[in-house]
Amino acid sequence: MRAVVIKSFGGPEVLELVETATPEPGPGQVRIKVAAAAVNPVDAAYRAGFLAPLTEQGQLGLGWDVAGTVDAVGPGTDVAPGTAVVGLSYGPAALKAHADYVVLDASAIANAPATVDTVHASTVPLNALTAAQALDLLALNAGDTLLITGAAGAVGGFAVQLARRAGVTVTALAGPDDERLVRSLGADRFVPRGGHVEPHSVDAVLDAAVLGATAMEYVRDGGAHVGVIPGTTPESVRSVRVATVGVRADGERLAELVALVDAKVLTTRVAETYPLAEAAKAHTRLAEGGVRGRLVLVP
Repeated sequence: MRAVVIKSFGGPEVLELVETATPEPGPGQVRIKVAAAAVNPVDAAYRAGFLAPLTEQGQLGLGWDVAGTVDAVGPGTDVAPGTAVVGLSYGPAALKAHADYVVLDASAIANAPATVDTVHASTVPLNALTAAQALDLLALNAGDTLLITGAAGAVGGFAVQLARRAGVTVTALAGPDDERLVRSLGADRFVPRGGHVEPHSVDAVLDAAVLGATAMEYVRDGGAHVGVIPGTTPESVRSVRVATVGVRADGERLAELVALVDAKVLTTRVAETYPLAEAAKAHTRLAEGGVRGRLVLVP
């Protein structure tokens, strides 16, 4: 099979499309024939060497999101071959979801949405789980106020929709051209990037844009701040509770999020698709910025 890997760190030019043996599922695992796999900023961070060393095989696979069809199962797995699924390929590994096939724990997958195609389905696992788990950490109640930075991005957009569904009042901070988008997702208020947010004015911040201490200033005394990248969350001040979401594979929660896609509560967004062999082009486009929706590789 083909797989996108890196054997050294750097820019998009270090991506390699290699031929490798098709992996076999072990106990409690499934093998998925990949139909679509989103490209996320974490893939670029892996490629640049920010998050993980090379594996013992001297390489790193890329791709956290996958949509496809189960084609083989390991012992003790009750998923039927032929099932359309989405899943999260969590953590560093020599082979991941930017490939023709990927092996995942059965606990990391859920049945695919029925109302969107596989390309759109592949944008759900990483970003929707990150948004949901970040909101869990914030532990907000209906009527609380939340500022979401980077609200037009994939994590931010899902967070806007999930927070509004929970009755939270959402202020969306995004690019100056993104007001129509974030309001369509349910934001109550829009603030353009660089615009004014009253200090200490919201109960919590979900800092998807990684503004750090700047975002912390918007939180009231005793409020909460959740970041999305380890090592970037600011120190607590004014009794503000701080945390960083570390996304976890969770098939049961993913199934709940898929149901929300089918119920039109969550909106999937795709910017462009690329063949697997053009993964470097997708990384180059991601680095250019301004992408609204995910870039997706289609084997």
